[in-house]
Amino acid sequence: MPMTPDALEAALREGFPDAEIQITDLAGDGDHYRARIVSAAFQGLNRVKQHQLVYAALKGRMGGELHALALETAAPLQ
Repeated sequence: MPMTPDALEAALREGFPDAEIQITDLAGDGDHYRARIVSAAFQGLNRVKQHQLVYAALKGRMGGELHALALETAAPLQ
């Protein structure tokens, strides 16, 4: 079953409660999303480590409920 934008945001919010999160449905099929996440949890981490944190927060949903996720991650500006 595809993941809804609300379910995706809820999963990300659980992993990054302080974050500014924007979800965009790229194809209208509930399978392809873009997520922009700005969180202090990313401070000092390179892009790969930031994305690894996001995938960990999704707890195995990638490849199952969620087919494709374009990520844009950043730490808040100081």
